[in-house]
Amino acid sequence: MVQPLWRQRDFTTFWTAQTLSVLGDSFALIALPLLVLQATGSVARMGLLTAVGGAASVVAAVFAGVVVDRADRRRLLIWCDLVRMVLYGVIPLVWVFGPRIWLLYVVLPLCEAVGMLFSVGYVTVVRGLVGTEQLTEANGRLNASAAAAGVLGPLGAGIVAAWSGPAAAVGVDAASFGVSAACLVFVRFRGRPGAEPRAERGGLWRDLRIGVAFLRGHPVLRALTALLFCFSFLTLGLNDLVIYHLKHDLGHDDGTVGTVMAVGALGTILGALLVARVRRRFGFGATWIGGVAVCGAAFAWLSRANDVATVALLSAAFLGCDQMAGTCSMSLRQEVTPEPLLGRVTSAFWTLHYAAAPVGAAVLTWAAERRGTAPVAVVAGACCVLIAVVALLTPIRRSGRS
Repeated sequence: MVQPLWRQRDFTTFWTAQTLSVLGDSFALIALPLLVLQATGSVARMGLLTAVGGAASVVAAVFAGVVVDRADRRRLLIWCDLVRMVLYGVIPLVWVFGPRIWLLYVVLPLCEAVGMLFSVGYVTVVRGLVGTEQLTEANGRLNASAAAAGVLGPLGAGIVAAWSGPAAAVGVDAASFGVSAACLVFVRFRGRPGAEPRAERGGLWRDLRIGVAFLRGHPVLRALTALLFCFSFLTLGLNDLVIYHLKHDLGHDDGTVGTVMAVGALGTILGALLVARVRRRFGFGATWIGGVAVCGAAFAWLSRANDVATVALLSAAFLGCDQMAGTCSMSLRQEVTPEPLLGRVTSAFWTLHYAAAPVGAAVLTWAAERRGTAPVAVVAGACCVLIAVVALLTPIRRSGRS
């Protein structure tokens, strides 16, 4: 008999660590754009910071899978948390002496690169904690608690930013990574936490080609990779657009921004809690395609909303459906990929998935600053709906009810 997840000590400890890590990240998600906006008043500069961080993630993703498949994964996760704790901790210390925007363009790419390494490692260890049968449920619970942290994080970041400034919110982010690292010390994974035997290891480029070859050879993963390439191009700059719309177009303060982002994150919680049940009922294909379609519709309407409540509700719809589609995608990849290849396949998937996202964030925010948020959001949202329509013509639509 399979033991319930809440009674598995290693999983619950890992669950706690991941939630704390996301709590800190959600502070940075609000605080760093606010630091840029406070100093420059420019949404394009916010988008540039997002693009630089996204580019660092893409570059890191190229190598992350090779590192994860060869490393002790628990130690790797701990070191990633500790490095981010130190890097983010530098920002509030320096800000005491005045704004240094250039520092953000140094720290954020480094943290995003380390974060990508952590993310690939995180995906590879979940199956080792719970087994294949409980993967979707475990991913849903991890994402639900992460989303709950995402509610408290933006709300707390907005309050801290309003009272003490955005730099103080970044300090909270740094502290959360230290606590997460401490929790991971007590987690034990089934079997060997490092991956393939030394005799099977090849050169870096051979390892990278192995991950790409697996994606190319799997019909559903091949289609997902191509469509998510376009989806991430259109959506990485969403948070910057929402923040700019609230502050510039509607004239609200930092506290309101945090509150709206927190309410929006409630949708992520709901999506994460429902994904396992919805996937069992409708199958992978319908769940993923429906999620992307609703994301597009919400995005198209988002920046036309002229009141805070509507912006928050549309954000919740987007984030909830994005969470359902993303959890399904991650679970399928974990289920079908052999254990020794999981790091490299995840790395290849995310590299290809996010390759265009930094450029998209820069283009999206640049266009919004010149043309306004509403027309840019309508075009981006319509293109997301088109992606869902295209998916109906691929093997994604025929994916089974599992």
